[in-house]
Amino acid sequence: MTMLRRQPLSSMEAVSASVWNALVGDDHPFLRHEFLHALEASGSACPATGWVPRHQTLWQGEALVGLMPLYHKHHSFGEYVFDWAWADAWERAGGRYYPKALTAIPYTPAPGPRLALASGVDPREARETLASAWEEGELSGWHLLFAEEAEVAEWQQAWPGLLARHGVQFQWQDRGYGDFEGFLATLTSKRRKAIRRERRIVADQTLSLHRLEGEAIDAAALEHFYRCYEITYLERGRHGYLNLDFFRRLRATMPENLLLVQARRDDRPVAAALYLQGARTLFGRYWGSEVSADCLHFEACYYQGIEHCLARGLTRFDPGTQGEHKLTRGFEPRLLTSLHHIADPRLRDAVARFCAEEREHVLAYRRAAESALPFRDEAKIDSAGEQ
Repeated sequence: MTMLRRQPLSSMEAVSASVWNALVGDDHPFLRHEFLHALEASGSACPATGWVPRHQTLWQGEALVGLMPLYHKHHSFGEYVFDWAWADAWERAGGRYYPKALTAIPYTPAPGPRLALASGVDPREARETLASAWEEGELSGWHLLFAEEAEVAEWQQAWPGLLARHGVQFQWQDRGYGDFEGFLATLTSKRRKAIRRERRIVADQTLSLHRLEGEAIDAAALEHFYRCYEITYLERGRHGYLNLDFFRRLRATMPENLLLVQARRDDRPVAAALYLQGARTLFGRYWGSEVSADCLHFEACYYQGIEHCLARGLTRFDPGTQGEHKLTRGFEPRLLTSLHHIADPRLRDAVARFCAEEREHVLAYRRAAESALPFRDEAKIDSAGEQ
């Protein structure tokens, strides 16, 4: 067997979409060539915005047999695993935290694969070959964010010195509900009534919801969505990370992965939520509204997503990061693990102590979240062993 050869790419244009996507599964659209290329080509994630592409590829002869997105970062914006305090402490102590190496999907805190390998490639050899990528230059370390738990475990086995940091997200899973009423039937009477009431409130405000997929999302619908998306960020005093060109590129190159939930009043769109979907999973990502309407966010971003999963046979719904309010709507807590290689032993020791202390708080938070799930006793989900 030919030895693995590592080759970094300074742009997604350096490899064809067909060659890249041949290694990528069908359930995580964010690892697709089209998504990563749209980020770069639109200027959303590029050197000018502090994301320097150094994607790692593995080759056997002329064949691409492994890939992993990687960026050299000059800040920590758009990552959602917050290490600002680490950077600040280290730089106040006279160290240099940036640039760092980061394996993640820019602006996308969605768990999924980060390393894709062809069949027959030794995973351990692949990881050992890739590790040399962040031992070059003046990088302070390497960070792996939102990888799948099986992949995290494989990295930890191959490289025991990696530091683990934990967090919690909330995800919905189809437990054989059949339809939305079947899902509601597993909840306590109080929560069933609350959800039905929230949905009635939306309808009583003369709002109707419409799900558009793929080619049904025309240019006007996409541009309206983007206006709403920008409103959400402008309310916080800044523009969104992603520009209209990025979303136009997604619509042009991967429409089959897009779902747009549009809220209309008098047949005019007034709010929108854009999702991405894989073969088994729905990912809720972007939202905005031109109007202030009670419960509309819950309807457009949660209930429509659950209904879509049940209608299309998707078994998991990842609605995005943050929000205990997801718990009472049937989204279960999921423990996530990020991995961190810190080059300087002094900083590594401090970060290790921080992660160990934080872990106890995260696990306690998860236990409390599980106890707050709204399922009836006979329908309780035992997720203590799930990751």
